[in-house]
Amino acid sequence: MTFKRYKSMPLRWNSIHAKLLATYLVLIGLGTFLLGGYLLWSFYMFFMKMKQAELEIWTTNFTQDVTEAIRKNNIVKIDALVRRYGAPDTITLRIFSANGHLLATSAPDIDRQVKNWSDIPGMKIALSNQTVNGVAKGVLSDEDRLYTVRPIIENGRRVGIIRMSFTLGQFQRQFRSLWITILATVLLTFVLCAFISACLANSLAQPILAMRNFAVRLGNGHLGEKLNILRKDELGQLADELNRMSELLASVDRKRRTFLANVSHELRTPVSNVKVTLEALERGAISEPELCDRFIQTAQQEINRLSRLVQDLLYLGSVEAGVTPLEKQSVSIRSLINRAVQTMELRTFPLRLKIDNDIPDLQLQVDSERLLQALLNILENAIKYSRYPPKIAISGYIAGNQMLIKITDSGMGISQEDLSHIFEEFYRSDSSRHSEGTGLGLAISKRLVELHGGKITADSVVGQGTTITICLPIINE
Repeated sequence: MTFKRYKSMPLRWNSIHAKLLATYLVLIGLGTFLLGGYLLWSFYMFFMKMKQAELEIWTTNFTQDVTEAIRKNNIVKIDALVRRYGAPDTITLRIFSANGHLLATSAPDIDRQVKNWSDIPGMKIALSNQTVNGVAKGVLSDEDRLYTVRPIIENGRRVGIIRMSFTLGQFQRQFRSLWITILATVLLTFVLCAFISACLANSLAQPILAMRNFAVRLGNGHLGEKLNILRKDELGQLADELNRMSELLASVDRKRRTFLANVSHELRTPVSNVKVTLEALERGAISEPELCDRFIQTAQQEINRLSRLVQDLLYLGSVEAGVTPLEKQSVSIRSLINRAVQTMELRTFPLRLKIDNDIPDLQLQVDSERLLQALLNILENAIKYSRYPPKIAISGYIAGNQMLIKITDSGMGISQEDLSHIFEEFYRSDSSRHSEGTGLGLAISKRLVELHGGKITADSVVGQGTTITICLPIINE
């Protein structure tokens, strides 16, 4: 089942969509308005510096022309120079004497109303023989003007003062128009970026919301569904991992259900047999000694079978849960296999079964008791299904950084259909349906070998026998 790719949800202020969008909008708004403000400020400062430099150049050039006229007190020439350099609408030029009295001006109608020139911005500083630049209101108006006041120095002595000012009205009107243009551009940029951010936030938030909903459905038991998010970034990788987890959980759930069904089936048979036996004894079979002994023997066999099944289940559960960690130590594999063969002698002697052992003397880091249990389970299966003349061969060799142990029997073999399932819990092939055992031996062996970082495989030819191969890593410590 494929889970719906995106599930639309209302935008809430505490949702990741809203938080992402808010973050983008704040960053975009801050960035665009800071950039617009910086552009306006840079343009303003550039213009002011440019005009200030022009004023300084003009006053410098004018100083060279007017100095001689001031020294000779030629008011006519001074007035002619002021009228030539000054412009009534934009540039106002004033010439003062050394003590600050007005000698000539390009704006006589305004300047004749001024009583005290020392209060005009820049004049006091110029009277201390310092040049000053700045912005101030007009002499008798509220118009902003850029001004320069420069003392005229000759032979180290102040002979006069020049004050030139430039009106900023036209510039301010142009700057206001520019400010509106930049503001409109910034707002348009913000709107476009906000739209792009909303799309980006939605593209990031919707897959996350879809994965959240998918995880909730997994938690509610809808296992095996698939999340369809086609992305190649980290979100796509996370979606792939969620799909893999969903498949894994579905597989585990199927195995759990199968395991529970198998356990129920395996437990039902011995319990039913014991129940039937007890009922028969209760109905009067106990009064017949021969029948009573047979029923009691049957009940004991079923109870022993039930006991082995419970013990194997408990052992398998403890192995899979990792309750008892491996106690690894350096162990001789040859000695361990010899020990397993000796343990099975009581089973092999009555059958006159021969076990050939050709294992190299190699030390491995293993838990000897756990690995011995795995070997015993495999040998028990091999003995159980060996045919006449019974023979089991155990061989081993080193392949790279692995130790391979092969256990081959002379049994009837296993079909290819059954071979891929023999390590599953309670699985039995058709040829072993009526044999004794719990069906957990090879499953336990597989778990024990995997705990050692190895793997176990099986090869079989029907009518010739079966070979179980154990691969164990060689770890040099």
